[in-house]
Amino acid sequence: MAETKKKALFICLGNICRSPIAEGVFQKTVNERNLGDQWEIDSAAIGGWHVGNPPDWRALDTMKNHNVPYNNTARQLVSQDFNHYDYIFGMDEANMRDLNKKAPKGSKAKLLLFGDFDPQGDRIIRDPYYDSDAKGFEKCYQQSVRCSQGFLDEVEKGNV
Repeated sequence: MAETKKKALFICLGNICRSPIAEGVFQKTVNERNLGDQWEIDSAAIGGWHVGNPPDWRALDTMKNHNVPYNNTARQLVSQDFNHYDYIFGMDEANMRDLNKKAPKGSKAKLLLFGDFDPQGDRIIRDPYYDSDAKGFEKCYQQSVRCSQGFLDEVEKGNV
């Protein structure tokens, strides 16, 4: 019998900057660890402004520069996500407050701050949407790499 896949959902405000980068990096990381067939990975938004749109061009450029394949479009978080996914990651405290408010009572997903898994302790993945350049997107990418590895290390140890 096939092992049940673990499911991870990455959340940010609009699902066009941070959460697509986190989703793409996490997918690449599990693939590099030969765990790709053991995970179902997606991302979504708190708000619905960008539903159906691709990520911000700076997010796409950043992922392309690091050979992170990505072809998803923005969607909004729905209540069923809280029982479908095992782990739902917010990028900052505002995301976590929203997730905790929206979570149906008794839902199964563990709500986690993605940055809590950064071995460098950089806990908040700041929203680079209003930046005039791509530096914030690169920082988000670097944090996502560290957090993805840190989280998977904790899963391997049985800590999450």
